[in-house]
Amino acid sequence: MRAEASAVVTGLGASLRVGACQTPEILGDVEGALRCVEEFAGRADADLLLFPECFLQGYLVEERHVREHAVGLGSARFAGVLRRLARIEQTLVFGVIEESGGRYFNSAVVVSRGELVGVYRKTHLVPGEALFTKGEEYPTFVLRGVRFGVNICFDTRFPEAAAPIAAQGARLLLVPAQNMMPRAAALDWKERHHAIRAERARETGMWLVSADVTGERDETRVGWGPTSVMDPQGVVVGRVPVGVAGVVVGSVPCE
Repeated sequence: MRAEASAVVTGLGASLRVGACQTPEILGDVEGALRCVEEFAGRADADLLLFPECFLQGYLVEERHVREHAVGLGSARFAGVLRRLARIEQTLVFGVIEESGGRYFNSAVVVSRGELVGVYRKTHLVPGEALFTKGEEYPTFVLRGVRFGVNICFDTRFPEAAAPIAAQGARLLLVPAQNMMPRAAALDWKERHHAIRAERARETGMWLVSADVTGERDETRVGWGPTSVMDPQGVVVGRVPVGVAGVVVGSVPCE
């Protein structure tokens, strides 16, 4: 699976280089998802790579798919995933359908050199996500002097999802998303995502980096992203072109 486009947004001084990966939609194929991670990791000059929502197993909120593919983060299955990722130098943030205590979560994990650093569980669920349990915490993490947190897709509609992360001194908000939509809705939302995310950036003073899928699922659904880097003023300073699998790398200042 070859990334077809790349872009670099330069910064001054010490910084964290964050790569936002716009990928094809991969459904029910963990091996394919891991190959995709390896492909991007092999070509992106970044300290951290961000992948879309539910990326590991694919975002399909149907009971059969969720039950079959959900994984416990302490399970042997997920340990195998971590072993596979151990040789990747970049810190990775990617979406996972998580099972814990008989409940399912739309989660994003932070992984470094094959070690699970932490997890964020989506706190604002769309009506179609009734199979999931909403999360309640807003953990933050530090890499190369930059504190960051995660909101997942629909979370960005709500100021109260970004605010607790900024309150912990975070400079960066990562947004794994998955906007494979019916064609009419995809057209309607094509640029609206940026307007909403710009509000969160300006409110909090954080950089915002998002990663999404692109391409067509079938004749009715299409994914147009966006996958982009946004500065604290809400200005999009770099993005992957619509309809193209690729990565944009932005530099977030450490101070």
